[in-house]
Amino acid sequence: MISLGPIPGGSPDPGALREPPVSGPVLFARYAFGPNRLGYCGPDAVAELFGESTSRAADERALRELARGFDGAWPYLELIATANGLADPLDRRVVEAYWLGNDLLRRVSPRAMAESLSTRFQKRARNGEWPWLIGSVELGAVPVHVFHVLDVFPRVGLLRGGQVDGVLQAMDSCRIRWGRVLERIGDRLVVEAKPLEMREGRLTLGPPRAESVEAWQAGSGFVEGVGPDDVVSIHWSWACDRLTSSQLVGLEAWTRRQLEVANAAI
Repeated sequence: MISLGPIPGGSPDPGALREPPVSGPVLFARYAFGPNRLGYCGPDAVAELFGESTSRAADERALRELARGFDGAWPYLELIATANGLADPLDRRVVEAYWLGNDLLRRVSPRAMAESLSTRFQKRARNGEWPWLIGSVELGAVPVHVFHVLDVFPRVGLLRGGQVDGVLQAMDSCRIRWGRVLERIGDRLVVEAKPLEMREGRLTLGPPRAESVEAWQAGSGFVEGVGPDDVVSIHWSWACDRLTSSQLVGLEAWTRRQLEVANAAI
């Protein structure tokens, strides 16, 4: 088991959010929208997913139904909820645990994690890859999205439509990244973010660099009121949310922990 010391939970800072936090179903949809609009995962319902997740009166029943269609994410949500005695896989705390990482992940036992991976992926793993994937549990793998990106995706290949050119680039786009806002240009944000790199055979985060990400469609988006020095989360070049300071610390810590797990299996 890799031990990297305490990892912040990633709960919102009191008073840090400028707007009331959205519900779990809406939060899930906002993170799921990036790959869904590109046709990589989830149901063919891009317009509905975006419309409901930007509406002030979202139809949460519709969002719940759409969420069940994300067969990559939904079992992880169920696993986290069950381990924490929560009836709702779309409880906001569960959704945040999956996408960003928080203390709910600590209550998922290695046995439950291993059983989930075996049920879902053992028959789908590429030749010789299964021992490495299941072995990641002993190293500290937990059901956070970045684990799925760094360990499951390259060994099983779960982007709808088959192979993606440039595996490292795809992994970097697919993981939940964080970027400090430099400026807004039209419907895009220029942010400073750390890219995923391969150095001497190990995955690592490189030095920050400026890049442009999408944040609005015809003026609608998920990060209203964001400005310079705010930090946003990013999924497939789409700005998903404005992060609190503790969410940022937690996301980076869980990302680095899962990088260590992935590197131990390379």
